[in-house]
Amino acid sequence: MDFGWTEEQRLWRRAVRDFAQKEITPRVREMDTTERIPPEIVKGMAEMGLLAPLVGEEYGGGGIDWTLATIAAEELGRADISLAVPVLYLVEAAWGFIFDQYGTPELKEEYLPKVTRGEAFLGIATTEPAGGSDILGACRTRAMRDGDQWVFNGEKTFISGVRESLEWGGLHLMLARTEPDPAAGHRAFTFFAVPLKGTSGISSTFFEDMGRMGISTGGFALEDVRLPAHHQVGEFNRGFYHAMEGFSAARTLIGATCVGAAQAVLELGMDHIRQREAFGRPIASFEGIQFPLADLYTELEGVRLTTYKAAWTMDQKYQHQATTHYDIALVAAMVKLRAPVLGFEIMNQVADWFGAMAYTKECPVEMGMRGIRSYSIGAEGTTNVMRIIIARELLGKEFLPTAYTQQS
Repeated sequence: MDFGWTEEQRLWRRAVRDFAQKEITPRVREMDTTERIPPEIVKGMAEMGLLAPLVGEEYGGGGIDWTLATIAAEELGRADISLAVPVLYLVEAAWGFIFDQYGTPELKEEYLPKVTRGEAFLGIATTEPAGGSDILGACRTRAMRDGDQWVFNGEKTFISGVRESLEWGGLHLMLARTEPDPAAGHRAFTFFAVPLKGTSGISSTFFEDMGRMGISTGGFALEDVRLPAHHQVGEFNRGFYHAMEGFSAARTLIGATCVGAAQAVLELGMDHIRQREAFGRPIASFEGIQFPLADLYTELEGVRLTTYKAAWTMDQKYQHQATTHYDIALVAAMVKLRAPVLGFEIMNQVADWFGAMAYTKECPVEMGMRGIRSYSIGAEGTTNVMRIIIARELLGKEFLPTAYTQQS
């Protein structure tokens, strides 16, 4: 067991940190205000190989492993505590990987080079108005085969990057029901790559979020939308499995971005308590400050180690075939359960240290609190769904309610 970093990993972290701290951090408040990620940041990320970095080199990706991808996620979270840029990164990293694994050659050749150049967006669309985590019961979007085309009807909501996809072009990987028989269970869904821009029959909506303002959230409805057969991603009626594979990947990167943002805020807080004086001495000298700091730092280090264990487990599966998806599902759920909640706890504690200033936009902590909250509310699964996954892996499916035994 080795807790050190290879030379490649150290150099990669340094390169991503240098870029992110120089190009992204000074513009975080601007992104929060204008509700846009500046195109020059997107271009810079493309030049750094940070857009869909796990995609193969033949499509312009870096073909990096999951440990390197997780390092980049942590550094982007450290640079942008609002988590807008990290959302762009992790969505394209996780789902770009899935698309590269299972997409048709002609569709990958058409879209992936544009994604890695920052000229197209690639996202995920599973959540529907009836619910998000309960895919088996909530997914009502239908796909029917008509000759050499698929016809779609339904609606997706609370989707990241709808505006970006409409403006830049690109794809959302969408889960749709392809088997009407309820007895089919999780074998009733297929994955598809749906371009929002210029596709007849698609109408969009947008939400005004409380955080992560630099990237959009919205939804889209599909009314008799027709797409060629090669827009199917992966095997017929195996879309549920492909989606769960992507969620485990995304949860690992979410953990890393939350760890990075929490670390940045904690360091900001430590700088403040060393300088801020009360009753004639720095407030860092009070045990009422020191003890929460010690507890939170210790917990954060534990979550960081679990996050990199998840990345290592991903590498064991995809590079060495030495583990299974269920191993990944367990540790990724552990990361997703704890990282966002702990990150919010850290930011909330640091806000107490700043006092009244933390309730103003003069202090950046409020951006972090607004952004990181999205990951415990939902975004790749709620905290209770993570608990269900962990309990299932520890106890076995027979001890869980029937509705949850199919979830991964």
